[in-house]
Amino acid sequence: MRAKHIAELPSLADAEWLQRRPTRAVLEALRAGGAEARAVGGAVRNALMGVPVKDVDIATTAHPDDVIALARRAGLQAVPTGIEHGTVTVIADKVPYEVTTLRRDVETFGRHARVVFTTDWREDAMRRDFTMNALYCDADGRVHDPLGGYGDLLARRVRFIGDARERIREDYLRILRFFRFLALYGDATAPDAEGIAAARAEKAGLAQLSGERIHAELMRLLAAPGAVAALASMERNDLIEPVVGCGGDVGLVKRLAAIEQALDRPADPVLRLAALAGDAAADLPERLRLSGAEARQLADALERDPAFDPRTAEAAAKGFIYRHGVQAFVDGALLDWARSGDDAGSVARADRVRLPERWTAPPAPVRGGDVMARGIAPGPAVGRIIAAFEDWWIGAGFPSDERQAAAKLDALVRGELEARRET
Repeated sequence: MRAKHIAELPSLADAEWLQRRPTRAVLEALRAGGAEARAVGGAVRNALMGVPVKDVDIATTAHPDDVIALARRAGLQAVPTGIEHGTVTVIADKVPYEVTTLRRDVETFGRHARVVFTTDWREDAMRRDFTMNALYCDADGRVHDPLGGYGDLLARRVRFIGDARERIREDYLRILRFFRFLALYGDATAPDAEGIAAARAEKAGLAQLSGERIHAELMRLLAAPGAVAALASMERNDLIEPVVGCGGDVGLVKRLAAIEQALDRPADPVLRLAALAGDAAADLPERLRLSGAEARQLADALERDPAFDPRTAEAAAKGFIYRHGVQAFVDGALLDWARSGDDAGSVARADRVRLPERWTAPPAPVRGGDVMARGIAPGPAVGRIIAAFEDWWIGAGFPSDERQAAAKLDALVRGELEARRET
């Protein structure tokens, strides 16, 4: 069912982002040359939904060369960042605005297209991805809706513009983008049937995408409020395996998300990725081009240890925190909780996860220099003695008595020297 045109469109005249001095400067510079200029896409969509606005993109009837000339005439900086496709970055008060000339695609080559510039706002709208992204707002705050996107926005319906399969073939990342928008702005429990059918039919195209592009879109999806419902929809339509290389455990992500909510923790996309991929995550750092920090967090989160379970003595948890760090402990404890099936309201589980909030691992009282000062030459023996000392120290509950620590270190050094003499 297609959205009906909404006659009464709200005004955004009082929107803070529209009244900012740099926004006004760019819009006025373009209008001074007789061109029309309107904010488009995310800024308008978010403003209408009551969602914070970050970047403001602007569409204009002015030719790219004229955009540059008009901006410079107004004392603004203009950089031809994508001029072959009509985009100029105009900078006002150090704030960048992507200003793009209205255009229509006459021939597409995947993500690339041969374009012609136009002054027809509907033609420009038709080349965009979703109807809710084809909303425009002029300098006076009037909202323009050439494709009925406002009705879709009110209904929380993420709908492709025109032929959904054609939109996807222009850029297969739009499959993931469709589900991310469902997770952010739509109702992922009742997605647009045509969009779902198109995503399913074109899923083989996901193999053409770079790991970097999938990574960026997937992380944003996993962090979104409606991520679980969107992932469930992807699972029903066999769209998780082409992205992460396995069927995925959406149920585990659902339990993890419930725990995060119960603890009032923000969604962690890397932790959710670990829950989704599970033991199949070993290939993800390469497949998705994860950063070094993300790869380490993913590997640490998948470690299993009895210390995560509150039925294990707290001393074991403290030892894990000392050896592996707070994040590895918290991530492991959260995933262990999700796997366990324990309720998201479990007091014991929450208490174990929050251990680092009430206890901080003390610094080790002994270093390599302390060992060498007692006559042990640099080498493997230093490491053995430090490791043995830490095992004792952790097991003894991290005693802070310096004399006790020195006596234990002396004993370990004597043991090492005696062992050498015997050999």
